[in-house]
Amino acid sequence: MDLYRTDPEFAERFEHFVFDEVIKEENQQLESSIRYMAILATLIGCGGVEAYKEMLSQALENGITPIVAKEIVYQATDYLGYGRMLQFLNVTNKILTEKGIELPLDGQATTTLENRLEKGIELQSEIFGEHMKEAWKAGHINRWLAANCFGDYYTRKGLGLSERELITFCFLMAQGGYEPQLIAHAKGNMNMGNDKDFLIRVVSQCLPYIGYPP
Repeated sequence: MDLYRTDPEFAERFEHFVFDEVIKEENQQLESSIRYMAILATLIGCGGVEAYKEMLSQALENGITPIVAKEIVYQATDYLGYGRMLQFLNVTNKILTEKGIELPLDGQATTTLENRLEKGIELQSEIFGEHMKEAWKAGHINRWLAANCFGDYYTRKGLGLSERELITFCFLMAQGGYEPQLIAHAKGNMNMGNDKDFLIRVVSQCLPYIGYPP
């Protein structure tokens, strides 16, 4: 639906805010591809599938490759679950197919079912510190976290660790109510080089899509 036809006053103010005011705010700007990466992850996190449809097409024209788009969606499985992620995967596949991009894309996995736990533990330790080398032993959920979340997804090509921590931060921020996890991944981001100033810029650029913090 063309909002300029059905809701012209809203469309005018929203477009001005998002595409003029927010993007151009001094000291709050991001590289285009990073901005789109954060926004896509944020829209997935808040369940904004219709807005995601609009934004994905723009993102693919502004530095987001099909592989990057798919990796963002795949990683959402860890933080939203398959039940909420699937609609975004289906939308992504539909839009890529409409653009003439052949699926499946080239594989990005770097682990096997045999070494995923080991490799996942290594990445957890790299991001969060040496204490994570023993954390997986605390119970089966911790083991799954190391093997599945980190071993299956974080080890994939297509996104670097700093980018994966960025989109995780956005998934959690957009869902709301996950402040302890958000704080932990803010620290993980900083450990990967995404400093406080960078994260504030990410929040600023994503604010129009999830609203002001309470």
